[in-house]
Amino acid sequence: MIRATIVVRRPAVRAEKVADEITLDHHARHRRRFALTADGGTQFLLDLDKATVLDDGDAVKLEDGRLIRIKAAPEDLVEVTTANPLRLMKVAWHLGNRHVPAEITESALYFVDDHVLTEMVRGLGAGVAKVTRPFRPEKGAYEAAEAHGGHGHDDHGHAHGEAHAEAHVHGPGCGHDHGHDDDHHGHAHAAHDQSGHVHGPDCGHDHDHGHAGHKHG
Repeated sequence: MIRATIVVRRPAVRAEKVADEITLDHHARHRRRFALTADGGTQFLLDLDKATVLDDGDAVKLEDGRLIRIKAAPEDLVEVTTANPLRLMKVAWHLGNRHVPAEITESALYFVDDHVLTEMVRGLGAGVAKVTRPFRPEKGAYEAAEAHGGHGHDDHGHAHGEAHAEAHVHGPGCGHDHGHDDDHHGHAHAAHDQSGHVHGPDCGHDHDHGHAGHKHG
């Protein structure tokens, strides 16, 4: 199957190079590797270096130089309008706080139809209407959250573990299971015992250290 490995953004798409179009919703336009069939029947393997958002009017370039143009599919959306721009900004803030992909225009916001979000927006004093149109959500924070969600969780956990180890100070009574390597942890305690712990004659500790060359009178 022929591969598409390069994304050509809309301003650089040359009409004479376009061999076919493919209609995709906003979710399907965020891909890295996927087998696709264009509207005219052209089959190809999308094979990008990383997951990329494909905008309406962009194209992917096949290995033979032909272009497949991207077309945003109509979707069931909620249109949000308000009496003034300030209230619309507040609605946008609340949607963003919930990591909801939203399209922002001068007079309205759009998000994928969801009754819970719709009731929330109504409660903020906005008007809502169900519409069917292509969905072109904003990039930025949403696109970054999607990437973050796709990277290896082992790496993410490792980074958090290091930061946690540096910032979390444990007291002697914290009760956490620290999971230290037994040999390393034991060695540290041994060093502490020999260098910083002074034993008196009545301390009651077992002082049989087994040191070589220790002569008793």
